[in-house]
Amino acid sequence: MARYHSKTTVLQNDWDQVASAVWQRYPNPHSKHVLSEDVISRKVEDNKLHSFRLLTKTNHLPKWGERFLPSGTPRFASVVEESVVDPVAKTFTTFTWNLNFTRIMNVREKVVYSVSPENNGWTQVHREAWVSSSMYGFIRAIQHFGVDRYKKNSEKANLGLQLVLGRLFNKGQEVSSEQKPVEKKILLKEKAKVAKEAAIQVAQQKAQQKQGTLM
Repeated sequence: MARYHSKTTVLQNDWDQVASAVWQRYPNPHSKHVLSEDVISRKVEDNKLHSFRLLTKTNHLPKWGERFLPSGTPRFASVVEESVVDPVAKTFTTFTWNLNFTRIMNVREKVVYSVSPENNGWTQVHREAWVSSSMYGFIRAIQHFGVDRYKKNSEKANLGLQLVLGRLFNKGQEVSSEQKPVEKKILLKEKAKVAKEAAIQVAQQKAQQKQGTLM
């Protein structure tokens, strides 16, 4: 059984601003682990924007986690992001899941950006995550680690989104030198490129299979 975590936060920007910022949230200094983002497919259906993207991220493991991977295995995680934007209902929903290392840990996330019920000029962000593992004998420990890492990463994601919102819409706010974008190391990107190209093919197949089931 997967371990579940959820959290709701509120951004003091309206939904249109947040929806725009979500598309522009990378790169930012709070998400240095995100190396690239690629659109696999995009279409408008029933006045809703459906997107299928692939994100490539670094995947640092604790020492105890190294034992589960063969020596020399690239430490890059390929993550699929499927999203639906409904401009009428003013909801922006994303579903993400990892394509590799799924036997060790599978993380599925759902995030819904909607108008805050407290103030229609604010945006509510509701995050949910399910962490599971197939490593018999280590399942509980891995799930605990996965949820703990997810909590930390989601906090960074919120900080990064707030920073982007500040740059785009809150022009009066100063951005400290620590918050300025940091260039990714060229060597790291080159290594990630190989893993990304292979993952793109898998993601394209997933997208095609899903479209086939809907026809």
